[in-house]
Amino acid sequence: MKPNFFSEIELAVAAFARGEFVIVVDDVDRENEGDLIIAAEKMTPEKMSLLLQYTSGVVCVPMSGERLEALHLPPMVS
Repeated sequence: MKPNFFSEIELAVAAFARGEFVIVVDDVDRENEGDLIIAAEKMTPEKMSLLLQYTSGVVCVPMSGERLEALHLPPMVS
């Protein structure tokens, strides 16, 4: 672990709270990829456009089963 690991986390949390995108990277021994995340309450049409334009275009949003049923959204994977 790098010596400034926790300060980097604090910077990321502060950026997240301000409504900025944060890249979260998993382990090199896992998928070795990064996810571009933002607080849903801070999302705007302009930020969504940026997200869709510069990423794979797959947008993940956590929702309750009740909300998914109300929107008639099937699971992406089983």
